[in-house]
Amino acid sequence: QLPEVAAAMQQVRFQSAQPSAAAIERQKKKEKAMNKKAVHSKSFVQNIFRGIVETEQAFPYPQPLDEEQKENLAMLVPIAERVMSEQNDPLVNDAQESVPEPTVQALRELGAFGLQVPVELDGVGLTNTQYARLTEVVGGNDLGVGIFIGAHQSIGFKGILLCGTDEQKAKYLPKLASGENFAAFALTEPSSGSDAGSIKTRAELNKEGTHYILNGGKIWISNGGIAEIFTVFAKTPITDEATGTVTEKVSAFIVERSFGGVTNGPPEKKMGIKCSNTAEVYFENTPIPVENVLSKPGDGFKVAMQILNNGRFGMGAALSGTMRTVIQKACDHATNRVQFGSRIDGYGAIQEKIAKMSMIHYATESMAYMVAGTMDAGYDDYQLEAAISKIFASEAAWYVTDEAIQVLGGNGYMRALGLEKVMRDLRIFRIFEGTNDILRLF
Repeated sequence: QLPEVAAAMQQVRFQSAQPSAAAIERQKKKEKAMNKKAVHSKSFVQNIFRGIVETEQAFPYPQPLDEEQKENLAMLVPIAERVMSEQNDPLVNDAQESVPEPTVQALRELGAFGLQVPVELDGVGLTNTQYARLTEVVGGNDLGVGIFIGAHQSIGFKGILLCGTDEQKAKYLPKLASGENFAAFALTEPSSGSDAGSIKTRAELNKEGTHYILNGGKIWISNGGIAEIFTVFAKTPITDEATGTVTEKVSAFIVERSFGGVTNGPPEKKMGIKCSNTAEVYFENTPIPVENVLSKPGDGFKVAMQILNNGRFGMGAALSGTMRTVIQKACDHATNRVQFGSRIDGYGAIQEKIAKMSMIHYATESMAYMVAGTMDAGYDDYQLEAAISKIFASEAAWYVTDEAIQVLGGNGYMRALGLEKVMRDLRIFRIFEGTNDILRLF
C-alpha cells in the first residue's frame, strides 16, 4: 500500500503545481496589461512616476486669469466675505445642525449655487481658479456650509455640466444654478465604499424601452434629504452588439425626486459638518426616462471618476481658507497673550509653530491653484495632481488646526472660539471623495 500512497501523493503534488484555469487567465490579463502602450501625458506627476520630467503643466506657475476675470474676482471676493461673515454663524449652524433659510437665501443672491454654470444657463460662469478663490472664502468661515454648497455643485450636478447633453443642461441647470433645486451625488452603498464597482442598486430597461426602473439604496448622501435632483449610479445589463454577451456595468442617471419612488431617511448624526444634510436615499421602482442617462449606458464608472477628479481640486482651496482663518486666530492670541512677563509670540517655540503652520498653508494654497490653473489651461491629465492636493490639504489642515489649539492652550479647547468645531469638521476630509488611503494608490 505504501507505493500506492506515495504515487497518490505525488499525483496530488503534481496537480497542485499546475496553475488553475482562473490563474492562467489572470496571468494572461496581467501580461496583456503590461504590454499595453503607455498613454502619452503632459501630467507632471504622472511623468515623474515614469522617470520623466515633463514641465509643461507645472512651469511656469499657471496664471490663467485675464484682466477682466481678475477684476470680476476682485469684485466678488469682498461680497462673498461679507455674506459669510455677516449672514452666517458657524456655531449656530453647528448647534442647529442646519443652514438657516436667511443664510441660504443670501447664498442664492450671491449666485453661490451655480458658480461654474454658464451665464446663459443662469449661472455665474466662473473658471476653476475663480471658483477656487470663492471656495477658499467659504472654507475659511464654515466647512459645513462649504459641504452644503459643494455637494450640490462640485459633485451633485457636476455630471450634467461635464457629461450632459445640451437638452439635459438646458432642462436642469438653470433651476440648480439659482438654488431653486438642490442636487446630490448618490454613489455610496452599505457594501460599496471605495470599491465603486460593487454597487447593488440596479436599473433595468422596461419592455417598452422608454424607462429604466431603478431599485436600491444609497447611504451617507450629502444633501440626500433636501435634493430634488440626484446623480445616481446603478448596475445595468449591457449587451455587447458584436457578441451578444450580456454583462453588468455601472450606468449614471439623472433622477428627479418627482419621478416617484424616491424617499430618504432622517438626517445622520455626524461628528462634524453638522449643518450639511446627510441621509440615506432609497429608490423603489423609480422610472427614469432613457434620455436621462448620462453619457451612455455602461459609462457610469467613467462618469463617476470624471466628476470626482474634476471636483477634487476645490477641497484644497476650501481647506486653504480654513487654514488661513485658523492661523489668524493663533497669531491673534500669540500677539496678545502675556506669560512670564512677555508676549508669547516672542518665544521660539511659538514662532516655530506659527512659521511651520504658515509654510504648510502656503504649500496647500499653491497646490490648489496649480491644479485649478492646469484645468483652466485646458489640460485633461490632472487627476494625480488633484489627488495629491486633496491628500496634502486634508492632512495639513488637521495638523495646522491641532497646532493652533496648542498655541491657544485652554482657550483653543473651548467651544466658543470655534477651533473645536473646525477640528470635528476636518476629520471627514480624509475620508470622503476618495479616502486618502485609496488616493495614495492612484
